[in-house]
Amino acid sequence: MQALAILTVESAERLLKALEEYLDHSEASYALIIDRGGAILSQLGEIPPSVDVTTLSALAAGSFAATRELALRVGEAEFSALHQQGKNSQILICSIQDEAMLLTVFGPKTTLGLVRFYSARAVKQITTVLERARGESRIPIDLGHEVTSGLQDVFHEPTPRS
Repeated sequence: MQALAILTVESAERLLKALEEYLDHSEASYALIIDRGGAILSQLGEIPPSVDVTTLSALAAGSFAATRELALRVGEAEFSALHQQGKNSQILICSIQDEAMLLTVFGPKTTLGLVRFYSARAVKQITTVLERARGESRIPIDLGHEVTSGLQDVFHEPTPRS
């Protein structure tokens, strides 16, 4: 698993734009981009005041982790998506490489097929944003001389005693 990217203002804006396009096309109620631990990276849409998105994202991450274990038991590395359907709401959780997930909540205003179709496009856009952010967050540091001289101090040959 790769380290999660450090999000800049620009990359956070790109994530919001990807979510905005996704929600416009899919007609889903709201969507969140969360990391595998359940931390919210971005969110957008008509989130009801009764919904605690922090708890929702933590539970979704736990559910996806359990589903990943189920996938391993049947010989799959991972299931790329998890769908849950209730009486009034549905949830679709899509994997974004090994680092994040797209959590979508939608109701009768749209269909699972439409949400799945546009989620594939959104996942590609979000992957690109996160990969770019990861590349931008790398700070090149050359510790060659400091490390080498420090190692010489620690592992030098002892001088023979006379």
